[in-house]
Amino acid sequence: MLAFLARWAITAVALALAAQVMDGIWFSGARSGQAEIEDKLLPLLGVALISCLVTAFVKPVLTLLSIPLILLTLGLFLLVLNALLLMLTAWLADLVDVGFHVDGFWPAVGGAIIIGVTTWILDAIVGVEDKDD
Repeated sequence: MLAFLARWAITAVALALAAQVMDGIWFSGARSGQAEIEDKLLPLLGVALISCLVTAFVKPVLTLLSIPLILLTLGLFLLVLNALLLMLTAWLADLVDVGFHVDGFWPAVGGAIIIGVTTWILDAIVGVEDKDD
């Protein structure tokens, strides 16, 4: 449980950084009137949860199905796959009215790079492990 909470927090930080740095990625907040902290923190945590679920359930299946493309491109197709998963996360976030937007494929590629590097660094610092206690 602690590993999931750490992964969720790391993903939230990475998404916040991607939204700050990339022009085509942003949080608009939920469409209903809410308090200021709910406009910023709760949508971020919601999108991070959606991203964690997409990464846990959809990414392994798509990675397995795209092994030939991954091998053919020497692993660069994983960047495309991560960008598509970020776009899927934005689409799912829009369905539940979280207010997270990705403005096309190239901002998604940039966001995937930022999120990947950020989670890699924070995982190394925090030392999150996926083993049962």
